[in-house]
Amino acid sequence: MVVVELPGHGQDQTPPATLTLNSYRDKVIAAINGVQGQVVLVGHSLGGAIITAVSDSVPNRIEKLVYLAGFVPANGQSVIDLNGMDPNSQLTPALMPSADFTTASVANDKLMPIFCQDGNATVTQLLIANNRPEPAAPLYSKIVLKNPARAAVPKYYIHTMQDRAITIALQNQMVTAAGITNIYSINSSHTPQLSMPDQVTAILMQIIK
Repeated sequence: MVVVELPGHGQDQTPPATLTLNSYRDKVIAAINGVQGQVVLVGHSLGGAIITAVSDSVPNRIEKLVYLAGFVPANGQSVIDLNGMDPNSQLTPALMPSADFTTASVANDKLMPIFCQDGNATVTQLLIANNRPEPAAPLYSKIVLKNPARAAVPKYYIHTMQDRAITIALQNQMVTAAGITNIYSINSSHTPQLSMPDQVTAILMQIIK
């Protein structure tokens, strides 16, 4: 398994103003190029838009695409466009732009209620310790999809039924629009990889085999 640390996230100090969705796409493609054969690509939340962009660039390198509570943009859509279709999301009103609008952040006290209401104290500490402003431009970047071969890549969606960031209503809407028929569900918050890791692992193992 390869976990890709995106530019402007984790310990990476790339200036947020220099980043776009394509910056993330290219980082993932570089990781794919570092391994042999096809890969199963898993994208959570914003990662759904990233793996969609990757699949348009290198569809021949991808065996399966897996969206874990992920955004699934159509051509010309951004993450913010999709989020605007989700009136019950608690994420949008909690996003606080920086003075120069290069980043957006969520206050520590809103992390658990929005992203992981089913998590424990350890998860709370983990989220707060890793909370940092999100580069804004990638959220507004409209995806450009132009490779017909992308359509042949098998796609899977893992619904998070108690999601307050990307509600199940929007998840269903995106899945229908994208024609995804391989569907799994977890009765969890937006981040089941933190609150229910065993269930996520079990589903991913089913998809991979």
